Amino acid sequence: MLSEQSAATVRATLPVVGAALGEITERFYAGMFAARPELLRDLFNRGNQAAGTQRQALAGSIAAFAAHLLDHPDDRPDAMLSRIAHKHASLGVTPDQYAIVHEHLFAAIAEVLGDAVTPEVAAAWDEVYWLMANALTAVEKRLYEERGGAAWRPWEVVERVAETADVVTFRLRPADGGPVRDFRPGQYVSVRVPLADGARQIRQYSLSGAPGAGLRQFSVKRVHDGTAPDGEVSSHLHARVRVGDVLELSEAYGDLVLDADDDTPLLLASAGIGVTPLVAMLAHLAGSGHRAPVTVVHGDRSPADHALRTDHEAYAAKLPDATVRFWYEQDAPAGAGTGYVDLTDVPVAPGTRAYLCGPLPFMRTVRRQLIAKGVAPADVHYEVFGPDLWLAR
Repeated sequence: MLSEQSAATVRATLPVVGAALGEITERFYAGMFAARPELLRDLFNRGNQAAGTQRQALAGSIAAFAAHLLDHPDDRPDAMLSRIAHKHASLGVTPDQYAIVHEHLFAAIAEVLGDAVTPEVAAAWDEVYWLMANALTAVEKRLYEERGGAAWRPWEVVERVAETADVVTFRLRPADGGPVRDFRPGQYVSVRVPLADGARQIRQYSLSGAPGAGLRQFSVKRVHDGTAPDGEVSSHLHARVRVGDVLELSEAYGDLVLDADDDTPLLLASAGIGVTPLVAMLAHLAGSGHRAPVTVVHGDRSPADHALRTDHEAYAAKLPDATVRFWYEQDAPAGAGTGYVDLTDVPVAPGTRAYLCGPLPFMRTVRRQLIAKGVAPADVHYEVFGPDLWLAR
């Protein structure tokens, strides 16, 4: 895929470029938002920009893509590209925006690396960028075609349920009265809300109800941990959105989807608000009568903080062969573990396919334990809320 000359140049310069990617991406975003403030106002997550997580994710994805081209010249990192493309499609990213990114990214590279960016170096990294951008554009085009375009659609809130002190579930139906397109368990929608300063910020929320209900259901945790600014969209939804209000939603996207036949053993592991896509998976399994063993694992601060706990337990109880293991850091009831999730004593059936969602340290630990128990790395799938920092490490 990468030309022989460019591959040699990228290989020689990857250590230098990789070491500077943090500074490059910081200057890239600053320059792009200065020139195009509407992108920060209406497209990019201002919270992630303030925290620096989006910069880390971009740097990690570029470095991972370049390294893959060098190590595997005859194929593409399709799993990584698919994950990014689904996120982009849920935001309504368009092909022309890749040209904007290119302009400001390469200006930042030249600014940071100076004379080290010879015409040969610039051409090689330009080839890397467009290989990645064109691949993403192709995937996003297919996703848009499958979903009838990238349009936002108005949805009316028909029910609001307080799950915990900090988690609310919203159920919505199309405000235009039209049909509801089906989705796959594990997918998410983007929600676009107008804020007080005129911005229209977008966030993704996993669909937490089973497909086929004619509604959309998602659950929102209010972000206010005291160590960073409160989440502006989650706070808006909690404080202001009530039954009868209308929200703009995208179609459903996401490549962490339940994909298993009735004979495949499954393990669904979550922590905190990461429970939402896995409850949707569990609801689907219960409705379809999945026969093979299903192990349900969840960790939380306390039973009172465990969102959708009633659904979590009820759907598992409908399965013919389910094991449920919950861990709580405090107030653990009889039968639950105390502390963090630990799979040491949890049996895992041969051929298990695992789905994980929660904080990155939790998923790293669970993945490591599953592989030690014989689960194939290819059978461990994960979802990240926010920028995917797995690639940045």
